[in-house]
Amino acid sequence: MSQQVIHPMVKLQRQVQSLVDSKAIKPNDSIWKIALLYGDDWPRWKQELLAYEFTMQDPVGDLLAVEAWDDE
Repeated sequence: MSQQVIHPMVKLQRQVQSLVDSKAIKPNDSIWKIALLYGDDWPRWKQELLAYEFTMQDPVGDLLAVEAWDDE
């Protein structure tokens, strides 16, 4: 039996989608808004997002629209 490892960004995407579904944030809100909800974990997530060329002003919807996270 093999376990599939979920990419960390997929986990973030699912968490952010949950925030949108619960109406805590909106898809057109800027990514920086989720920083308020992630507290001490935010610096790590911010670095990940910057590595994928997101800016903190990009809308959350752009993050949710990514279909595949490549580490190349």
